[in-house]
Amino acid sequence: MDFGRLITAMVTPFDENGAIDWRRAASLIDELIDVQQSDSLVVSGTTGESPTLTDEEKLELFTFAVKHAAGRCKIIAGTGSNNTAHSIHLTKAAEACGVDGILLVAPYYNRPSQEGLYQHFKAVAESTQLPVILYNVEGRTGVNISVETTLRLAQIGNIIATKDCANSDQLTAIIAAAPENFKVYSGDDSATLPSLAIGAYGIISVSSHIIGAEMKRMIQAYVSGNVQEAAKLNGQLYPIFKGLFIAPNPVPVKHALAIKGAPVGGVRLPLVAVNEAEDQFLRKLLS
Repeated sequence: MDFGRLITAMVTPFDENGAIDWRRAASLIDELIDVQQSDSLVVSGTTGESPTLTDEEKLELFTFAVKHAAGRCKIIAGTGSNNTAHSIHLTKAAEACGVDGILLVAPYYNRPSQEGLYQHFKAVAESTQLPVILYNVEGRTGVNISVETTLRLAQIGNIIATKDCANSDQLTAIIAAAPENFKVYSGDDSATLPSLAIGAYGIISVSSHIIGAEMKRMIQAYVSGNVQEAAKLNGQLYPIFKGLFIAPNPVPVKHALAIKGAPVGGVRLPLVAVNEAEDQFLRKLLS
């Protein structure tokens, strides 16, 4: 399974009452595929506000995304949690919804050992036929999936990739020793080009909601050997890569979509909307 080089971690559109807005979800999926050129979409990841979505909402989103994408891109379901049994339950349910793969974040808050991480991911992977992408984001989970644990997990047949937000040293070590068909994705938009330079395959992105087509051009320029053009594009896009994280994700990108005329509603508590200074910053950035 090849999920492509540009994967968007999709926001979850809400209506004025905080319920999922299915009309806006359909429009957003079309935009991300047809305009922003996403190869795959992650549904109900961190950017999709997974901590405040119910299981029922997640499964509705998975089913809806599969049906609306209609084969135009791959759909990856965020089914990770800090409860292995619950992750297995949600993964099996997602598989029944017809998704193409799953994204498993490292268990958060309970901070397992490296052996605990290995056993967690192994158990979930063995519960499904779907391809699995690991997700390492220590800043959110409190635990780093080490190089050694990642490489050990890469030996499991359906664990096919990792989204890793660690430093370039860790990514380099994984890329150098992983099986040939194991793919590494950057989880940091601003590190897309540097990560490609050390052998990463692509990016699982937030900024691609706004500048996906430009990111795709940058990736293609690098892959085709036009490093100078890729570097030029990276320099142009870098302020947006950084600016869209001026407040907790996905608050700024949802606000940016509204500014760009593609509103997706607000965020659920405990997240709150941008303040006046952040609004002005984003308007200036996007202009």
